[in-house]
Amino acid sequence: MLVKIATFVFGTVLALTLDSPAKGQDVEWYKGNLHTHSLWSDGNDYPEMIMKWYKDHGYDFVALSDHNILAGGKKWISVQGGSAAEQTFQDYLATFGKKWVTYEETDSLYRVQLKTLKEYRTLFEEPGDFLVIKSEEITDGYKEKPIHVNATNVQEFIEPQGGHSVADVMQNNIDAVLEQRKETGEPMFPHINHPNFGWAITAADLKRLEGERFFEVYNGHPLVHNQGDSLRSGTETMWDQVNTYYLTHRKPVLYGLAVDDAHHYRQFDSTKANPGRGWIQVQSRSLSPDSLIAAMERGDFYASTGVRLKQVHFDGQRLSIEIDQEEGVMYTTEFIGVQESGEEYHAGVLKRSTGTSAFYPFTGDELFVRAKITSDKHKQNGYASDEFEVAWVQPVVIKKHLTN
Repeated sequence: MLVKIATFVFGTVLALTLDSPAKGQDVEWYKGNLHTHSLWSDGNDYPEMIMKWYKDHGYDFVALSDHNILAGGKKWISVQGGSAAEQTFQDYLATFGKKWVTYEETDSLYRVQLKTLKEYRTLFEEPGDFLVIKSEEITDGYKEKPIHVNATNVQEFIEPQGGHSVADVMQNNIDAVLEQRKETGEPMFPHINHPNFGWAITAADLKRLEGERFFEVYNGHPLVHNQGDSLRSGTETMWDQVNTYYLTHRKPVLYGLAVDDAHHYRQFDSTKANPGRGWIQVQSRSLSPDSLIAAMERGDFYASTGVRLKQVHFDGQRLSIEIDQEEGVMYTTEFIGVQESGEEYHAGVLKRSTGTSAFYPFTGDELFVRAKITSDKHKQNGYASDEFEVAWVQPVVIKKHLTN
């Protein structure tokens, strides 16, 4: 890929490091998923059952991001006797008991009142152990193209804002989240969901955005086309294209998330949107929205579908990675970046190595470098049959090329 820039000036050196907070302060890795659905919208299980699944599987934080709704007020659902939904209800009732579950029963129908976020978070939250983050998937569109923006740690419901183009719709919803952040003083951020779902969002659309710092490089839903196709770019290619543009146009770097986008919790196979497919590991001083979001906005996290890292460190001259090896599993680390040559930028794999540690020594002509660690272990219940477990390290920037 060649990206031509007409004119540019050189910016200052940035030293970004994932373990920078460790200097004088204790930090820990926290595992979380920021994109999940329940019966409050189009998920097929109760919030408590979903939270129990994540907590039982070693997650530290979860955001239930139901479509255009916050889990507050009264909401009842109908459950037909003899249906799959009745079995889901019976499992819910058996797990949490009649003292907790609110429902009414007739001969062939149950009416069940969903618990609110305020109610169910009391069952699961423990300081330093598990956190439930308030979230909303702002579900919008433009000319039948689905355009979805998650609002993490949102405090008040945000209506879909609409717009006159794909980029305009995204920008209007991003602005609504950032405006609420300003008004409330609470840390929160928008992120762009599954760009290739419905082939709705292109790199050109993402380049037009202002104030957007996160997007989903990996989404575990089987219909989102992370890899692209013969005519359209995959999310990783889009990521590099967008960051080349951002960094040459005075914009902050865009970070990549891995998420579940889980909807289905009863049947597990590649045709379903199941939990446990994609997550982030955040290196934070505490398990709180303030600390997690601050860490993420520094880039102190990586995205994963199974590969775990011990450490990611940048000392101003080289990016070093240590992998938490699983017995019998081999790893390949690719350092992927964009280098400047004259008035052109070349994107590609800058270095490849195998083993449980890897490093990349910067030469000074890199616009940014990120790392992708791929194992030889097939991902269990991936959204595609040929998935291997992967981790993505966020782009490191040591030099900005800025247009005049």
